[in-house]
Amino acid sequence: MHGKGYGMPSSHAQFVAFFSTYLTLFLLLRHNPHHPHASSTHIPTPYWQRLALALLSVACAGAVAQSRIYLYYHTQRQVYAGCAAGALCAIAWFVVTGVARHYGLVEALLETPPARWLRLRDLVVNEDLVDAGWERWERRRQETVGNSRVPNKSE
Repeated sequence: MHGKGYGMPSSHAQFVAFFSTYLTLFLLLRHNPHHPHASSTHIPTPYWQRLALALLSVACAGAVAQSRIYLYYHTQRQVYAGCAAGALCAIAWFVVTGVARHYGLVEALLETPPARWLRLRDLVVNEDLVDAGWERWERRRQETVGNSRVPNKSE
């Protein structure tokens, strides 16, 4: 069954290569943890931590790709072709989205009626994804707690 019945290229290898390549490019080249609109409740991730996460992602992708060969689900050629296709697609998508941001296409798309109806927004570069919406939720929670104060026994 070695390499028979499974696709060329390996879709698992293609997916993990795309994911780890794009994540690495994003974390090291595009993510700006010190953006002026960054969250006030989340500590920016330093470069060395982003680099460590990128390396971990690449190592995990390599492990998944290698497992496809080890388990005899794919040949080396199928896995290498999948990794190459995934990495090339990730680089292409990174470039396309970078150009779209540079020329204001993302902002223009977000102003269209369907995007506004669906409440689409761009949080990728300007806010910390871990913290998106947290500050607003915390303010509302504090307002609710302040308004629903339980009277003490003496009142």
